Amino acid sequence: MSGNTSLHAASRAKNDEFYTQLDDIEKELRHYKHHFKDKTVYCNCDDPRVSNFFHYFSYQFETLGLKKLIATCYKSQSTDLFSENNSEQAVYLVYEGDQNGNRTPDLNEIAVNPLKGDGDFRSEECIELLKQADIVVTNPPFSLFREYVVQLMEYGKKFLIIGNHNAITYKEIFPLIKENKLWLGNHGGDMKFKVPAHDEPRRTRYWQDETGQKWRSMGNTYWFTNLDHAKRHESLILYKSYTPEEYPHYDNYNAIEVSKVAEIPCDFDGVMGVPITFLDKYNPDQFEIIGMGEDNGTGHSGGVWLGGSKSCLVSEKAKFKRIFIAKTKSTLKAE
Repeated sequence: MSGNTSLHAASRAKNDEFYTQLDDIEKELRHYKHHFKDKTVYCNCDDPRVSNFFHYFSYQFETLGLKKLIATCYKSQSTDLFSENNSEQAVYLVYEGDQNGNRTPDLNEIAVNPLKGDGDFRSEECIELLKQADIVVTNPPFSLFREYVVQLMEYGKKFLIIGNHNAITYKEIFPLIKENKLWLGNHGGDMKFKVPAHDEPRRTRYWQDETGQKWRSMGNTYWFTNLDHAKRHESLILYKSYTPEEYPHYDNYNAIEVSKVAEIPCDFDGVMGVPITFLDKYNPDQFEIIGMGEDNGTGHSGGVWLGGSKSCLVSEKAKFKRIFIAKTKSTLKAE
């Protein structure tokens, strides 16, 4: 990585720091506990001395049956600062469980190790730590989300990470969703995050509490994962019947328009265009993802596009982004 590239990346990450609340972590992680037995967990975008991810896994180490916990980040040496990319030496922490029987992660049980660089997840030394991990759990910088996921897939890692819902449409992300290599977790929507002192005030979704701590909230934050969970196999209940008047065909795609996920018709066996919020309810046993509008990327529609405008048009009026789906063969057979 060149010096200028590294500096620009560090600057983006510095302005992209959101510290996840412990209750949000606990609420999501309760659905995956069976995945963690005898596993090494890596939190590689977290200041381990203030991270709630490190807190959760260190205090739940024995309950989950973990093998090892590793955490590192863009790091400041001062424990009362958030990670600000201004340290001469970053560190990573390793915790291998309770040693004295009190089932609490004491300071003398947590190994503090120096890093040569600044803790960038793309650095060679952090990649070496990544190779040790079975599961990665963290809140990566939203601005680097594409690159972060590409790295996880390259090294074949299981993961549970937080990202912006719009990431669904990224050209690096959507094909993974289509191929069932990545999916949404259990929870999403509105989340609040602590942000560091240098974070600039915003007109909306920003406040300071009585201690002076700065906060931001985001209404489109979701968990992304490749760990299976029960919600992913819950079938969407379909009650509407198809009529050509209520479900018109697109002008330029060989599919019908379904404006609301709850109104997917139970008796239509062709391709349907649905809002991207469908992925919150997506069960791969019930539906298959065919593609997405060509306005999201040439060739993304899975052969459904008929030419002309790349936006999904009904009577020459453009719709919002649509995902194209169809019932699976097993669903059709069951009917």
